Amino acid sequence: MQKKLTITIDEEVYEGLYKTIGPRKISKFIEELVRPHVVRPNLELAYAQMSKDKKREKDALDWAETTFQDIAHEKR
Repeated sequence: MQKKLTITIDEEVYEGLYKTIGPRKISKFIEELVRPHVVRPNLELAYAQMSKDKKREKDALDWAETTFQDIAHEKR
């Protein structure tokens, strides 16, 4: 469900949004900018879903093992 929100911004900012983003797209643009700051994902569920992706898990393990091998050969 969507809610209507009235905000006040500087005229110059509005004109920049209108020219850059385009009419009728400003709300979506602002929502996409704000969402990560106010809507927290369910990380436990997201990690559980990611772990079911076997190819992704194999790629991640290969990357991690390669990284550790590279570090082992570096001088300290």
